Amino acid sequence: MNIPQGIKFTSDHEWVVVNGNVATIGISNFAQSELGDIVFVDVDADIAELESGKTFGSIEAVKTVSDLYAPVSGKVLELNSALEDEPELVNSDPYGAGWIIKVECSNLSELDTLLSLEDYKKQIGE
Repeated sequence: MNIPQGIKFTSDHEWVVVNGNVATIGISNFAQSELGDIVFVDVDADIAELESGKTFGSIEAVKTVSDLYAPVSGKVLELNSALEDEPELVNSDPYGAGWIIKVECSNLSELDTLLSLEDYKKQIGE
């Protein structure tokens, strides 16, 4: 699996990669494998701002639904429209085509509270 450089994680299994001040957010490979086949990704199309630690949507698998939590705060720039027709991209390419939302970070210091790849692997027992 191709994991992006500089990736950070929440303890709730969201990932974030920041380029400049634009954060791309998705769920980890571990999370998608635990959920199983993803059938729907629900992010409020009218959402304008994310607040770190707050829910911004949900992800539905065949047998369960899980909330999505924002790893950083900021202005919503883009939702991954490909997930409307192909939510399974979260399963097949969680760190690439399966990204969920992009935001313009309002406080880059929030990244300091997130887990590194190494720390995340320890949390999930890898």
